[in-house]
Amino acid sequence: MSEHAVPESDPVLAGFRKSIDNIDAALVHILAERFRITQAVGEYKAKVELPPADPNREQRQIERLRALAEEADLDPEFSEKFLRFIIDEVIRHHEQARAR
Repeated sequence: MSEHAVPESDPVLAGFRKSIDNIDAALVHILAERFRITQAVGEYKAKVELPPADPNREQRQIERLRALAEEADLDPEFSEKFLRFIIDEVIRHHEQARAR
């Protein structure tokens, strides 16, 4: 074992990893619910012939999330990149709904 390796039986590390696993599972479920809702939004926008993207709302959301990140001691740059990734995926879904 190298000097930096941590034994698998380390209870402190195991506890941290269990918490991380639980948080990751919660994130997946939250994202799934968010995408279920945005999918419905995309279908509605297509039905009423609204554009897939709303740059003004996106900018407001980014500003809001950056402020929340700062309050939570999370890097606002990271939060913006994360939200931008989600927004881009949502827009792609909305464009697909519009093409149907």
